[in-house]
Amino acid sequence: MTIGVNGIAHIQLTVNNPDACIPFWERLCHFLEMQTLIRDKDIVYCIGSRTGILVRGAPLENRDRPFDQNTAGLHHFCFRARSREDVDAIFGFVSGELKAKVIHGPQEGSFAPGYYSILFEDPDGIRVEFNHVPGKGHFGDEGRLGSGQGPATRLGDD
Repeated sequence: MTIGVNGIAHIQLTVNNPDACIPFWERLCHFLEMQTLIRDKDIVYCIGSRTGILVRGAPLENRDRPFDQNTAGLHHFCFRARSREDVDAIFGFVSGELKAKVIHGPQEGSFAPGYYSILFEDPDGIRVEFNHVPGKGHFGDEGRLGSGQGPATRLGDD
């Protein structure tokens, strides 16, 4: 027996700099039409848009360990936007209002047919992506799984 899940309920992040990260994430979540459920100086938990984001400060004794996306753990996570225009609007907000470190602005990619995304970092360097893929993406007629090509053997441009 198998089941299909209904998305991701919440993501929890631990940050070294809660003074910068808590307001950053709360403002981003509010822009995404999420509401704050829990808020204190070292924690924020926002819900809505069919998900939840919880950000908490690391214990003081662990705050000297910088985030490294190339070690075990989170590399980045990606929100799915409803349109290219939404990706553009989010980019305007994170680059203009939040002054996030932008890894790349709105651009097309080859990961899936019509892939369009931005990538930026929070104040601790945790990478966040927003993308839009029209139609069924990899499950559509032009996608690897919809066309019958099947899984790729590597991650790359094709």
